[in-house]
Formats: sequence, C-alpha cells, structure tokens
Amino acid sequence: MPDKTRRDKQESLPKGKSNWAALDSMTDDEAEAAARADPDAPPPAENQDLHRAALAKRIRLKLGLSEKQFAERYHIPLITLSAWERHKSVPDAVATAFLHAIAADPEGLAKALARSSGKPEAAE
Repeated sequence: MPDKTRRDKQESLPKGKSNWAALDSMTDDEAEAAARADPDAPPPAENQDLHRAALAKRIRLKLGLSEKQFAERYHIPLITLSAWERHKSVPDAVATAFLHAIAADPEGLAKALARSSGKPEAAE
C-alpha cells in the first residue's frame, strides 16, 4: 500500500490532476493496491475487455498534442490515427516503425516532414 506521504502529495494536487512521479515510484503491487482502495475507481466489470493505450495515443499524449495536431504534424490521416487510438485498427509494420521514429525524435521528424511537400516527386 502506498505510504502516507505519497497519498498526501496526491491529495494536494488540483482536482483532475495526477502525480505521475509518485505513481512511477510505486511497485505494481502498490499501484494496484492504491487503485483498489480508491472509492472513485471501482474495479472493471467481469466481462469488460481492457487493453493498454495504443502506441500512437501514448506517444501523442507524451508530446502533449491533440489528435488533430499530431495527425497534421506527422502527416497521418486523422481518421487513421483515431482508429489506431481506439483499437479499431492496428498500424502495419511500416506505420509502427514510423510511430517509433516519432517517439525517438519527435522534433527532428516533424522538421523533416515540414520541409517536404507531402507529395511524392515524379520519377524521371
């Protein structure tokens, strides 16, 4: 169970905000115990299918971008990004590699894409 100082720090945050550093410092067992003890976070229903946030969404949230901003910045169709984030479709191997490249160097990739017109050049 999390110690009192972690709980005090969590409760002192503005409503709706989370102390991610405190969560990161917990073991998985401590985090699970804290979640189960939280009256505002009931356990999922038995038949509820849970899965980890999609790679695209994790990267986008880490960058602090909206879906629209992320899609425009990295030349991904918004409908495609939305489908990935909602687990309606899965990025193929090339798209997954592109997402990992974004995660590795978001600014560099954004600059490279901004320099391009986004249209393939005609072959000579």
